[in-house]
Amino acid sequence: MKTKQTKNSPKKNQHIPTKIPNNAQKAYKLLSAQEGISHNEAKNLIDRGLVTIQGKKLKIARALLSPNTHFKIQQLPPIKIIFQDENILALSKPAFLTSEEIVKLYPQWALLHRLDKETSGVLLLIKENSPFHLKAKEEFKKEQIFKQYVAIVEGIIDEEQEITEPLIIQKGHFAKVIVAKKNGIKAYTKITPIEIESKKTKLEILIKTGRTHQIRAHLAHIKHPIIGDTFYGGKPANRILLHAQKIALLGYSFEDSPPKEFLFQ
Repeated sequence: MKTKQTKNSPKKNQHIPTKIPNNAQKAYKLLSAQEGISHNEAKNLIDRGLVTIQGKKLKIARALLSPNTHFKIQQLPPIKIIFQDENILALSKPAFLTSEEIVKLYPQWALLHRLDKETSGVLLLIKENSPFHLKAKEEFKKEQIFKQYVAIVEGIIDEEQEITEPLIIQKGHFAKVIVAKKNGIKAYTKITPIEIESKKTKLEILIKTGRTHQIRAHLAHIKHPIIGDTFYGGKPANRILLHAQKIALLGYSFEDSPPKEFLFQ
């Protein structure tokens, strides 16, 4: 594990102004006018999480903002094919696209598993109900799939840990996964620190189970939320810093290196 010491530099004000001027306009309309795009295109960019103001993600397309607001738009990286044969299609999924959106681009294929919208990395597609698909589903059921992730979390973690608390979906306006006091579904997450810089840690993560938001909920539970995962208490960033680096099953093994935002300076 590498440990890097850095001096803390003064933080710039990264908050969207809270005072609403008299001539305020809706964010998507301002973005539409500034970029010369339609209102729908502007809303889509904001909803995807691709628009920031002073380094902070703009979350509400209808937020009222000053006409002087300056937007920054993050470009979507391309979808890359890692491997393809008659059984499986392995893709490098970029952040900000849902798994469902991606599979629509490959109409002869179906999703074997899913990654959250802001999670990048290896995404696997198969031919639905093919013999290989049925075998793969059985391997997932038996927890025989090797799944390795990389994440950057808040705080210092200097020892390997196993997190085994069961999880449950807490229903509300938005479904949220939390550690269950009873009647939870079993979940296993193993974390290993690989680099520390200032007050954040880069982790290698292995999971045997694949519960909804498992990694995010487990890391939030131990008070080390993923940077960018504000839904689970993490500090704001351009994206959730979680990447599916490697997956192996039925004699196949695929790997996708984390993008540049996972590099410590």
